[in-house]
Amino acid sequence: MSRFKNAFVVTGSIGSGKSTFINLLKMHGFSCIDADTISHEELEKCGDEAVAKFGGEILSCGKIDRKKLGNIVFNDKDKLKWLENLLHPRIKDEIERICLKFEDKNMPYFVDIPLFFEGLDRQGFENIVVVYAPKNLLIERVMKRNELDFDKARKRVNLQMDIEKKRKMADFVIDNSKNLANLENETGKFIKFLKGKYDGIKI
Repeated sequence: MSRFKNAFVVTGSIGSGKSTFINLLKMHGFSCIDADTISHEELEKCGDEAVAKFGGEILSCGKIDRKKLGNIVFNDKDKLKWLENLLHPRIKDEIERICLKFEDKNMPYFVDIPLFFEGLDRQGFENIVVVYAPKNLLIERVMKRNELDFDKARKRVNLQMDIEKKRKMADFVIDNSKNLANLENETGKFIKFLKGKYDGIKI
C-alpha cells in the first residue's frame, strides 16, 4: 500500500509547463510541495562538496550560482549524474518528511518533482501526473525561455527521459501542447476528477 495515498506527483520535461500547472492548482487552494525549492536548499547545505567537484567557478558572492552550475552539468551527462546522486537522496528524504505531514489531512496535495522518473523512485507514490507537450515544442519553449540556440536547447531536452516514455508511464496526463486557456481547461477537468474522488472537497 502506498505511503502517500493522497499525494499526486507532478512531473514532465523541461519546457512542458509544470510550473504553470502547479500555479493553477495553487490558485484553486491546493497544497503543493516544490522539489526544486527543496533542491536549492539542499544544494546550499552540501555546497562544499559541489565546489570540491566543480571548482570555485560555480560560485558568485560566496554562494553557488545555479546558472553557472547548470552550464557545466547540462553539457556533461556524467557530471549531471554526479550532482543528481549527491542531491536526490537528500531531496527525497525532505519530500517524504513533508508528505507525512500532509497525509494526516486526508486531502489531495501535489508534489512538483521535475526529474521524478530520472532520479526518484516511485516507492511511496501511486498517483503520477505528467504535464505533456511534444518534443519539438519543448525545444522551442526552452530556446525562448533560456535564450538558447536550437542545438543547446535540444541538448537540454535530451538529457531528460523522453517525454513520450513519461507519458506512457503516467497515471494522469495533462495536455499542455496548446495555449494557456487549454491548460486551464485541462486543469479544470482534473480538479473535477479530484472532487469526485474526495468527498466533501471544498476547492
